[in-house]
Amino acid sequence: MKYQIVPVTPFQQNCSIIWCEKTKQAAVVDPGGDIERIQQQLTHHGLTLEKILLTHGHIDHVGGAKALADAAGVPIIGPHKDDAFWLETLPQQSKHFGFMPVAAFAPAQYLCSGDRVTVGEQTLEVLHCPGHTPGHIVFYSAADKLAWVGDVLFKGSIGRTDFPQSSHTDLINSITQVLWPLGREVSFIPGHGPISTFGAERQQNPFVADQLLN
Repeated sequence: MKYQIVPVTPFQQNCSIIWCEKTKQAAVVDPGGDIERIQQQLTHHGLTLEKILLTHGHIDHVGGAKALADAAGVPIIGPHKDDAFWLETLPQQSKHFGFMPVAAFAPAQYLCSGDRVTVGEQTLEVLHCPGHTPGHIVFYSAADKLAWVGDVLFKGSIGRTDFPQSSHTDLINSITQVLWPLGREVSFIPGHGPISTFGAERQQNPFVADQLLN
């Protein structure tokens, strides 16, 4: 599976275009905004967008999803249904964070742990990882040992848990009980900032390093 990170919004959120090399079918993960930039990259790579995938309902991750879906005639998939309230409050989020007005929407499908999502002939596993938000999910490509983790985990940090229905305990459990078992060699693309590996974070992350939790 190929991918390109396209930073979007003033929050520099890591939107990702992912695609199947054989079919040139693509998905966009967390299009928070700047959809013209995303569309330009889809055209540049000769890709056909088939779906939009959302890790969670915060506006910097979903603010451009409906406009991009409508423009391309494709469905929005994810996050978990427990983030429905975030999608319903997008108009308020846009005012609070200084974004252009964004209307509420519902995805074509909510996702749960154990679900699988295809991109062309490639498959992503769905992992429910609550904490940053209650309905946060992670997309994992076992074939590539690569995960799109949204705002669950960052290089040297973890997701905030000071939002409504956030939980620090749930976040730590999601990282250590859901993500770590995938393997130290797994690379991850966070919602913001540089790529890292689970192994590096288990060794160095000041919030979830192994020596801190044992």
